[in-house]
Amino acid sequence: MNRPGGQRRGTPSRARYRTGDSDLDEALADLIDAASIDRDRDLVFEMLVSALRMGRESATRADLKLVNSALKELRYSFHVFEPYKDTPKVSIFGSARTQFDDEAYVAARDFGAAMAAEDWMVITGAGPGIMEAGVEGAGAERAFGVNILLPFESEANALLAGDPKLINFRYFFTRKVTFMKESNAFALLPGGFGTMDESFELLTLMQTGRSPLAPVVLLEPEGSTYWATWSSFVEVELVDRGLVSPDDRAFVEICTTTEQAVEEVLGFYDTYHSMRYVGRQLVIRCTREIDDDELAELNAEFADIVVRGRIERCDATDAEVTDDDVVDLPRLSFVFDRASFARLRRLVDRLNRRERS
Repeated sequence: MNRPGGQRRGTPSRARYRTGDSDLDEALADLIDAASIDRDRDLVFEMLVSALRMGRESATRADLKLVNSALKELRYSFHVFEPYKDTPKVSIFGSARTQFDDEAYVAARDFGAAMAAEDWMVITGAGPGIMEAGVEGAGAERAFGVNILLPFESEANALLAGDPKLINFRYFFTRKVTFMKESNAFALLPGGFGTMDESFELLTLMQTGRSPLAPVVLLEPEGSTYWATWSSFVEVELVDRGLVSPDDRAFVEICTTTEQAVEEVLGFYDTYHSMRYVGRQLVIRCTREIDDDELAELNAEFADIVVRGRIERCDATDAEVTDDDVVDLPRLSFVFDRASFARLRRLVDRLNRRERS
């Protein structure tokens, strides 16, 4: 039987993940019909199958509660962000304990204001300190709050209280997924364990290709040693020991002024727009045409990350046309090795005609 998960009755199905009970599979397909779900029916079908399998297997109530809460949190966050999907957003991380008169607070507030002036929105953890500073700068109308419910520091700051763009999370992992999924850039200011966690997780996800490339600025006031000390640790203990590649330093940039931080974020999108895998090809969408001379330079400098063939100009692929995925932009494509993501970041910098350390 092909119907379960397909595009309504009689249509072949892509879904192969089923309950093991053909009558139950058919009932799920009927349920999807009754809900008038037309798009991505195979994925909805498989989510329902997972729920039923967990219910019929030995999952504990605690396991079921975890999955249930996580799914509800993610669904709601997708719903909140969806109306703003075409507006670029920057996440601002930093300590909840930073005081109003701290220079780091001022830097976060000024950065939020500057990004809002460039028609960006900000995402923060919704708490006090650096998070409140970012919202204060951008204004609540241009800010999202991604709050974590804890026994302490769980109340959103007054600027976002009652705002429909405030989301309360029970789990750190769903909250982190939201930060990564919805952000086009990241700004990190001095903070504690949480800021360290966020900085290294960001780098890990980009280094391994599990998160799209995005600008990451480490913003500290002039005279602060916070990120300089962090950078020294990375250089001596990680790079010099061969634990990370020297190219991995390309993922971040230390900035000591708001102007530098804003320039770093906006500069990342000077030429580069976005990327997408289509089959084995990596397609890079650009905001301008890449001429022959520049294309030759890219092929000469980045041949080490091209598995087969060359970096070439291309038209929008059939998959992109089907999804109406920025089809009017110029494109480059090549077979990427899917491992050298720091080098890929260097390629993006080269497209943007930027030299970085």
